[in-house]
Amino acid sequence: MSKDLYEQLSDIEQQAKLTFEGLSEMKAVLAEVLEKNAELKIENKHLREHLQELEPSATPQTGKEGSQALSKSKQNLQNLYEEGFHICPYFYGSRRENNEPCAFCNDVIYGERTND
Repeated sequence: MSKDLYEQLSDIEQQAKLTFEGLSEMKAVLAEVLEKNAELKIENKHLREHLQELEPSATPQTGKEGSQALSKSKQNLQNLYEEGFHICPYFYGSRRENNEPCAFCNDVIYGERTND
């Protein structure tokens, strides 16, 4: 009987390992998809801006509050940050867990705008 119990536990352990491996693979794929999505959103925004330049009769789109004062490069960094990625030199490119704020990232985006 103890041999059957040991075999059952071994089978459960193997299944748990396979499930964990599957979850790890899915997590990696999801991270890639989210990163590609962020890149495509930025590319889409650039294409819309280019289209606006080609069609001057169209009305310009209004950005998010405060975005008007930022340069295009800072707006791109802000978009990446809002998509959940670190843009600071310490954690650049890694995902922000639970979209927690990062003082280093905020300093990169808004650091020059303070009058301290």
